[in-house]
Amino acid sequence: MNTFQEQLEQYADVALQKGINIQEGQGVIINAPIEASDFVHILTAKAYGRGAKDVYVQWGDNVLTYMKMKNASEEVISNFPRWRAQGLEEMAKDGYSVVNVYGPDPDLLKDIDSERVAKANKASAEALTTYRDYIMEDKITWTIVAFPHPDWAKKLFPNDPVPLAQDKLWEQIFHITRIDRKDPLKAWDEHNEQLRQARERLNKKQFKKLHYKAPGTDLTIELVNDHVWAGGAAESTDGVTFNPNMPTEEVFTMPHKYGVNGTVRSTMPLNYDGNLIEDFSLTFEDGKVVDYQAESGEESLKYLLETDEGAKRLGEVALVPVESPISQSGHVFYNTLFDENASCHIALGKAYPTNVKDGTSMSEEQRDEHGVNDSLVHEDFMIGSAELDIDGEHEDGTYEPVFRNGTWAGDFKK
Repeated sequence: MNTFQEQLEQYADVALQKGINIQEGQGVIINAPIEASDFVHILTAKAYGRGAKDVYVQWGDNVLTYMKMKNASEEVISNFPRWRAQGLEEMAKDGYSVVNVYGPDPDLLKDIDSERVAKANKASAEALTTYRDYIMEDKITWTIVAFPHPDWAKKLFPNDPVPLAQDKLWEQIFHITRIDRKDPLKAWDEHNEQLRQARERLNKKQFKKLHYKAPGTDLTIELVNDHVWAGGAAESTDGVTFNPNMPTEEVFTMPHKYGVNGTVRSTMPLNYDGNLIEDFSLTFEDGKVVDYQAESGEESLKYLLETDEGAKRLGEVALVPVESPISQSGHVFYNTLFDENASCHIALGKAYPTNVKDGTSMSEEQRDEHGVNDSLVHEDFMIGSAELDIDGEHEDGTYEPVFRNGTWAGDFKK
């Protein structure tokens, strides 16, 4: 068995080679918490070793974030420095790849007024719209990888001292991202091929609608015409293959923003920027949320939905079978990167233009006419379980099973 240091090195290799697929002479942006400095140093050394021209690191600090959200004036938190956004835009325009080292504290901002958090989130989203478009339209390669931040590890393993909790979480991360396999790079190639086959089966069907049934859920989601199922490896506009999410177990496509009707209930908590929204439900009419409730975090849900008009509509529908290794771990990770890959999910907000044929070349007006949702936010939340059934509806009104009891059914079984 490889040592921890060897696994950490392999994790960095996978992030660079299968995540962003770094190219000779390319720059790299790394966003990471300061606690991940050892891992970031490994990433940086390996990036330069593979020919990176520059590695730019943006450090995050939960303590400083909390202090600012607690004490700064409303004017300050409601404004995002333009110079920061411009710098990121310039690097994206120059073809920099992005590695997000992600390990948030699910409870970081639980005692901060949700309205303050909402204002800060909206300011950031508005300022970074252009930069985010480079990412969501795959104009550059990007990936998200997990790091067991002490606060996140303690949330998962509250009875253990922090070092042991982090060790346990590292073990989970290495297993779920296939680092504990004999050849992690090969394991990722094989996994991407399985996801490719799943998405191709769905692309051939071109369902008109998906119908969801589960306890608390009775939902119909219309899909846009010429929708494209994606999942696993993606391809940038420059033709570079990369993996946006590590881990990834989903195949996903685009709902029609005016074609969602019914009620859906969450099956896992949503960590929305330091606040947990738990046991919530949404009711849709003609694509728009018209009613909602939550056992906890309802105020945060309210402000999420009020971000803009598009935040009340869906931008993604994703299928994940219960055989997912994240699901099989038995953990709720309180981290969307992991939890969305444990369960079927949908996303409020902006759609990925790549999920519709010729979507990246459409004008804003053409996207709107096609039913492509736009928003400052994109928030996935989990709705899958072993009790979920999904039927696909064809153009002629006939149905066929896609999921039964939380896993692939009929023609979609492997």
